[in-house]
Amino acid sequence: MFFFLSKIFEFFIYPLSWVLILMVLALLVKKIGLRRKLFIAALAVLVIFSNPFLLNQFVQRWDIRKQALNPAQKYSCAIVLGGFSSEMKKDSGYFNWSADRFIQALKLYTTGKVSHILVTGGNGNLLDRGFKEADWVEKELMAFKVPDSCILIEDKSRNTLENAAFTKVVLGRSDLRPPYVLVTSAFHMRRSLAIFGKQHIPVVPYPCNFIGGIGNITAGDFVPDGGTFGGWNTYIKELIGSLVNKLRS
Repeated sequence: MFFFLSKIFEFFIYPLSWVLILMVLALLVKKIGLRRKLFIAALAVLVIFSNPFLLNQFVQRWDIRKQALNPAQKYSCAIVLGGFSSEMKKDSGYFNWSADRFIQALKLYTTGKVSHILVTGGNGNLLDRGFKEADWVEKELMAFKVPDSCILIEDKSRNTLENAAFTKVVLGRSDLRPPYVLVTSAFHMRRSLAIFGKQHIPVVPYPCNFIGGIGNITAGDFVPDGGTFGGWNTYIKELIGSLVNKLRS
């Protein structure tokens, strides 16, 4: 039930949805003064959440920065959180904008920093049509000559909470020893560390797929950009998810 409610609730946490709601309310109310205030509020949301500079300032304070792994240590397993591939027709998949998770995990394996890769991810869509991300990714890893003996699969989880819970079961059945390397997008790492910590899974953060907050400030950062709304969607979702996770403790 929590999973389904969270999917429905998503619509109401996105800034562009706020603009739409404010505009609809402005059209429905009869008081001219209130209507004007609603239009101004909608305009304010548009200006604030389309500003790349403001998003980058938030990102710099939220993201877990990438740190070099201990050069003297080799790790038994890279835990790669799903969400970096999407479903195509006929039960196939494709890499999406978070594909750097796959790239970095493969890099850790091919450079000898980890001996195994554990992919955790089932189908996070509201309507599950049978596609299992981890199963598809396993085939992709094998296409890169990663032997199946070095791949662990968890294909039942639908969100990060289940990623951690089900991964713990898989690791418990293996002989792989901690600490493990946790690979996920930088925007997702803070929440992931907290969730895996609750499951008492010792992990070393290995953030990737940085989407902002890492470049120099330019004049373009102050020009409204519709794509910035997508960045805020991602971070607001992470912020609310982190708060919910704390309340559930």
